[in-house]
Amino acid sequence: MTKSSKPPVLVTGGAGYIGSHAVLALVDSGWPVAVIDNLSTGFRFAVPAGVPLYEGDIADGALLARIFAEHGIGGGRGAIMHFAGSVVVPESVADPLKYYRNNTANSRVLIEAAVAAGAAHFIFSSTAAIYGIPAVAVVNEDTRQRPINPYGWSKLMTEQMLADVAAVHPINCGVLRYFNVAGADPDGRSGQSTAGATHLIKVAVEAALGLRDAVSVFGSDYATPDGTGVRDYIHVSDLAAAHVLTLEALIVRPERSLTMNCGYGRGFSVTEVLDAVDRVTNRKLVRRHEGRRAGDPDSLISDPARLKATLGWEPAYAELDTIIAHALAWERKRAEMRDAR
Repeated sequence: MTKSSKPPVLVTGGAGYIGSHAVLALVDSGWPVAVIDNLSTGFRFAVPAGVPLYEGDIADGALLARIFAEHGIGGGRGAIMHFAGSVVVPESVADPLKYYRNNTANSRVLIEAAVAAGAAHFIFSSTAAIYGIPAVAVVNEDTRQRPINPYGWSKLMTEQMLADVAAVHPINCGVLRYFNVAGADPDGRSGQSTAGATHLIKVAVEAALGLRDAVSVFGSDYATPDGTGVRDYIHVSDLAAAHVLTLEALIVRPERSLTMNCGYGRGFSVTEVLDAVDRVTNRKLVRRHEGRRAGDPDSLISDPARLKATLGWEPAYAELDTIIAHALAWERKRAEMRDAR
């Protein structure tokens, strides 16, 4: 597909962690891009120069209609990549209505606006949390979907809306179910910047740089080899590349929609991740053992076979030490940015 033939893409939440990396991947590949973000957890600096940024909310249907019109999204052309939403599992347990508003009700407004405009393609940022506590060690897309927290339910509800809409309207959808996203852009253009973020690798590299006094290990009695939770970590830039490939696949075959797991098919425990951070940083993290967090499963590992077979996707940054090194480099850059103010 040539640059001139690539349709416009609106990225919701494009100033946030994963969304900003998707914007970089799109721009690097020559796609025309616009971003909408309310900047509640996103940052203006994360949006590349030359990419229009609309500061607003996806619940604003009138603003969405204006953006679609200004960028030529509609009439059977253009795509939405939807990242906007809330993502902290324990918070979803404590404040479920926030998650059903931000992740489900607001997504409905966005989907309705996309259908009204006649957008051709919709890619949705879903989550492995929809699988809850699976009965199998490795989950594929057909594994029973039974979330154990409102975050997972809020995403699964949106998946169902998209499936129902795609069945009766001329729009196809790509649902990407993320496992644990980590790392940062290898070129240092973006990374996880949200204050108080709960992602393990983010927290650990902050602690390694002295920005936290310790790393909390939530639970040591899980049914795993070392008693700490096991997760499948995927580098954010590999995930962003998967989004671009998904968009290309939707364009090539507009009659089909896709649902795919995004992970590497291997798991690391919390202890293994912290040991790797010790290794990469050449220092020993202080580990504070605490009780389990509400809504955390013992282990969650993906089967990425469908992603690889459908898109020809192969990860470029799959080594855990590489993921940690990129996260560490970004954290150092963020410290420099704060010091320069």
